[in-house]
Amino acid sequence: MTQHDHEELTTLVRAAQQGDTLALDELLSLLMPYVGRVCAPIALQDAPDAAQEAMIAIVRGLRQLKAPEALFGWARTIAAREAVRLATRRSPPTTAPVDQPEDHDPELAADIQDVLERLPPDHRAVLTLRHIEGLDEKSVSEILDLPLGTVRSRLFRARHGFRAAWGTEHR
Repeated sequence: MTQHDHEELTTLVRAAQQGDTLALDELLSLLMPYVGRVCAPIALQDAPDAAQEAMIAIVRGLRQLKAPEALFGWARTIAAREAVRLATRRSPPTTAPVDQPEDHDPELAADIQDVLERLPPDHRAVLTLRHIEGLDEKSVSEILDLPLGTVRSRLFRARHGFRAAWGTEHR
């Protein structure tokens, strides 16, 4: 993002915070695909519900956002927490497509999705935030509101579970 883009985003957030409905609509249009992308690999078939809950929380909390430049990080935190919350309280997953970038091998993407679906939601969350979103462990800890040691142990167990399931699948 360029400096100009940051300034436009800040202006848009401030206008939405002051009740400008057009600005809010534009802001939500920018956020929805991002929130959906964060929720999909964590909440699986419940991703649309998790994204909707996250968007509601974002709208409700927007006035409290003090740093408009932190919008996407703040939204990511809300989305990840909602996805974990919903996935944890719902029944075991059924197969649901997770959006993958178009340049990936569809068969490989389906295999990865299948292995991810077998992991518990809290493991999917740490793997998604660490390896798909590219965050460091400290950031994952802050987003999920967990001690750093807990994130590290879940990440270790999640990687181990993923490798074990992948090995079983691809022998």
